[in-house]
Parts: sequence; structure tokens; C-alpha cells
Amino acid sequence: MKRIRKAVLPVAGLGTRFLPATKAVPKEMLTVVDRPVVQHVVDEAREAGIEHFVFVTGRNKGVIEDHFDIAYELDRTLAERNKTKELEALARDLPAAGATSFTRQQAPLGLGHAVWCAREIVGNEPFALLLPDMLHHGPSCLAQMVKTYERTGGNIVAVYEVPDDQTHQYGICGVDADMRITQMVEKPPKGTAPSNLAISGRYILQPEIFAILEGQERGAGGEIQLTDAMIKLAQTQPFHAARFDGEIYDCGSKLGFLTANVAYALDREELAEPLRRELEKLLTR
Repeated sequence: MKRIRKAVLPVAGLGTRFLPATKAVPKEMLTVVDRPVVQHVVDEAREAGIEHFVFVTGRNKGVIEDHFDIAYELDRTLAERNKTKELEALARDLPAAGATSFTRQQAPLGLGHAVWCAREIVGNEPFALLLPDMLHHGPSCLAQMVKTYERTGGNIVAVYEVPDDQTHQYGICGVDADMRITQMVEKPPKGTAPSNLAISGRYILQPEIFAILEGQERGAGGEIQLTDAMIKLAQTQPFHAARFDGEIYDCGSKLGFLTANVAYALDREELAEPLRRELEKLLTR
């Protein structure tokens, strides 16, 4: 069984739901408290032991690459001003030399196409896939998935419970008693979902997914759908679900993004109590 060393992060989306903020700033660089959304996801992956990060980008996303590089002028200025704490924080967040790769998704053809664009960098080994919009708040979701993978092998999909009356809004997995996935359905019609376990945006996939994606026809929305490829791969390889019991915030939506900022700020000792007071003032107006 090969170890999970690489993670793919699709960051080519336009972020139209956050215009005009995302006209010049990638949505992945919007901050939850004082860290970009994509940095939170990289933190989760590093906690799981990921060594190499593959970013699938698009036009006007160069600032993401800059974020994961050394900023010499900033470092020099901080050093001259004896800002040791800030310098150390930047050094901790910086990936090792050669630990990041950036490749372009040159057409908006969906998540499956974005994953396929990473094929040459990932190579013939299993990999993690993390959707940066979905922040998993709590212990590293990917670290939990890696433990499941080490026990079961195959492919792993993170899931979480959603209300039964909302299953038509999500990709849903049916599972057996051993959490082996028996069915995957993208946004099933109301009343037809095999369970209330929704796919959360974290995956461990075997490299055979690339060959399937390469020849796959476009699906819903005229895009190459990852779920369609996983359904096909499940005909020959096992898929297991890993349940995540923390909170998940969809930072691709305004409400999810705002809620994430509050939740992550309440985790910060220097912010929690002042923020609670300010929230109470707002809620009693």
C-alpha cells in the first residue's frame, strides 16, 4: 500500500458569488480571520502528513503562488523592525522548497477536469483531493481519512450527516455496516437518497481515476463530473466512507464564509470574549 504523499487542490474557480470582492482577489485568498481560506486547507493537509501540494489554477490566480513563496521585501522589513513573532509565523506556514506545484486548468470544465489536469504531477500513486471552499473545523479530516485508508486501502470519501429533507442538495453516499460505499448519487431527487451522508469535499483516490477522467464524456452542466468517474472506478475498486463529525463551512457561499469567520475567531483566545460581546450588541439592536 502506497503512502498518501500528495494533495490536489483545485483553485481555478472564478468565485462569482463573491463579486466584486473576487474581481481582483481569488476567492481562495479571502481570509477567515487572518488566514486565507486556502491556507486553512493546506494546514489540514500538512497535519495529515502531506508532503507535496498540487494547485490546479487558472488565470489571475498568481497571488496564490506568491502566498506560498518567500516575500523577501516583507521578511527584510519585519527583521529590521524586530517583528520576530511575525517572521516565525510566516516561516512556519511556508512549504518546503519544491513542495508545491502549480498547473493550469485552461477551460472551466468542472471538478473532474481539474483533477485530470494534475495527472502528470501526481503520477502513479494514490493522492488526496481537498476542495478549498469546504473548511472542516476540528481535528484534521484528512488525517482521519488517512487512518481509514491505512486500514482499508482503496478509495476514501469523507462524509457528514445532513438533514433528510436537504439530501437533494448534495452528493450522497449509501454505505453498508462496514462503511463501504454501495452507492453514490449526485443531488438525488427528494425522497430517493440512499442515506443522509453527504460528500464533504475530501477524498483519497487511486491513480486509475485519471484514465477514467481522460475518456469521460461531459455530464451535468456540461462539465466532467468527478462523481461519475468515481462511480465507474467503484466497479473495480473498493470505496469506503470516513465520517467527519466536526463542523463544515462552505466558504463558497456568503453565509458559510461569514459563519466560518465567527467560528474560527471564537477559537482564538485573544478574540473570543471581545467578539462575543460585539455579537451580543449586534443581536440586541
